[in-house]
Amino acid sequence: MKTAIVTDSTAYLPAHLIEELDIRIIPLTVMLEGQAYEEEIGIATTDFYNKVRGDGPLPKTSQPPVGRFVELFNELKQDYDAIISIHLSSGISGTYAGAVQAGEMVDGVEVCAFDTEISCYIQGFYVIRAAQLAKQGEKLDEIMAALNEMKQTTRAYFMVDDLSHLQRGGRLSGAQALIGGLLQVKPILHFQDKVIVPFEKIRTRKKAMKRIADLLGEEAARMPLDACIIHGNCPEAAETWRDELAARFPDVHFTISHFGPVIGTHLGEGAMGLGWTKRNG
Repeated sequence: MKTAIVTDSTAYLPAHLIEELDIRIIPLTVMLEGQAYEEEIGIATTDFYNKVRGDGPLPKTSQPPVGRFVELFNELKQDYDAIISIHLSSGISGTYAGAVQAGEMVDGVEVCAFDTEISCYIQGFYVIRAAQLAKQGEKLDEIMAALNEMKQTTRAYFMVDDLSHLQRGGRLSGAQALIGGLLQVKPILHFQDKVIVPFEKIRTRKKAMKRIADLLGEEAARMPLDACIIHGNCPEAAETWRDELAARFPDVHFTISHFGPVIGTHLGEGAMGLGWTKRNG
């Protein structure tokens, strides 16, 4: 069986992996200054952050139209027996639901949509694993089972400099954002039941980063891990943290990724995250 792997742009996968693993990308859109940009195609991430600094209106983001999925699925069915479409959490976007709907509209190919219940490069971990298994010729059911198993060991924690982005974008309640702002805390956030919620309230950015690193350490003591540092337009800080973590946890494999325009709209510049999953092999 030949299986195609599809994901959306919020996985923020590097171009070389997309090409190497033959991954198809459906872009989300960010509306900025009255213009629509397809993420990772129509606007560079650094340009996006440069444009949104200040107190102007928050950009708007939108999921891909169902027709975009239908078009791609119809194209893929010419060469593939099945399609796995892997997406950011259904609790913060309708992208997964769009893939499900499109799969029901396309005949002649089996489509399985997968809700990672997370986003960014941690979502990308699922995509990479699925693409590797597809290249090895694994069956659809086996790939889906592997993805579901990954959920048992996949975690991500992140912090933001300004909670107002999450609150204004509807991804965090106004009360949670207000309390954080009043107390001047740097809450650690995570995904729970598919939505973004506070994990712990920490007083300083430095202490928050240490707490997240400690959480990584607890998992690294139990199993081999692949980990990713994700930054909101602060690559030097990400590299510094990567070096510190790599020295502390030499058996963990680290990579660095970023919060692109769609997720960056809701987290803001300066956000930092760390996520991991059990390493295969």
